Amino acid sequence: MRLLMLGGTEFAGRAVVEAALSAGWEVTVFHRGRHEPPAGVRSLHGDRTAPDGLAALADGEWDVVVDTWSAAPRAVRDTARLLAGRVARYVYVSSCSVYAWPPAAGYTEDAPLVDGASADAEQTDYARDKRGAELAVLDAFGAERSVLVRSGLILGPYENIGRLPWWLNRIARGGPVLAPGPRDLPLQYVDVRDLAEWILGAVRRGLGGAYNLAGPRGLTTTGELLDACVRVTGARAELRWTEPEVILGAGVEPWTQLPVWVPPGSDLHDALHGADVSLALGSGLLCRGVEATVGDTWGWLRSLGGVAPQRADRPAVGLDPAVEAKLLGL
Repeated sequence: MRLLMLGGTEFAGRAVVEAALSAGWEVTVFHRGRHEPPAGVRSLHGDRTAPDGLAALADGEWDVVVDTWSAAPRAVRDTARLLAGRVARYVYVSSCSVYAWPPAAGYTEDAPLVDGASADAEQTDYARDKRGAELAVLDAFGAERSVLVRSGLILGPYENIGRLPWWLNRIARGGPVLAPGPRDLPLQYVDVRDLAEWILGAVRRGLGGAYNLAGPRGLTTTGELLDACVRVTGARAELRWTEPEVILGAGVEPWTQLPVWVPPGSDLHDALHGADVSLALGSGLLCRGVEATVGDTWGWLRSLGGVAPQRADRPAVGLDPAVEAKLLGL
């Protein structure tokens, strides 16, 4: 199989490239040259936001293109139109954020979508940008040749958002750690490597359409996730479980200041940890356990000296130590 990966040097794109190389695929990576792609790929350079930025893609044919773009939908529109006659299938890594807010717990791929998205748009907001990119792919490739991967929370090695790396580094420092309750709060996520393997399987099977892509609801819990962080780091950390009302009352922002966590019963929890993923599970998605995700992420993080890469277009995550200490009464 011949893969064209748009990006491919960071997080989800890199995981797809590594999975494809391991499967013996021929891989071409189109990127801006800011980071080195994995060894064994053919590299093409270009900037999708610049005039003539797609010139390196003027020739060539591939079985599939995989795209993770998260900014102006017009960049996906231009790429999809350029490749429509030379690529068999377009896989776009979208997001569950494309659903109209707030999605009800258990929402499927048929749930209402955000209004106001356009394939021709400049960058607006994350939800409409992702939906606009979906529309661009559908316009150029049609539903049968398009795979829209509506991902939920993605964790694992190469993470450049900082959620799991922040928890690992915080727990590795040891001492009392603010642990947001309840301990048995169910979480829904997908390991980036499981997402990548599902994408390759979808291409092999000729799938088309939209898929909510995350592990089953309750794949793990907040307690299991943080306990795994304690075990893999070997830290002398004491998880101090704190009620959501106390955390929210102190003005702490869920999801950003306390990554991954959102309070139970909220619209945000239903949206982030309540998707129906039956289609993905029925079409081959296999999910490794939380211990493997946490352990491998810690190993990768240590190989970088503990400092994870950070996307410039995403805000930093994590709780200020002074705020944490105040909440813990230290």
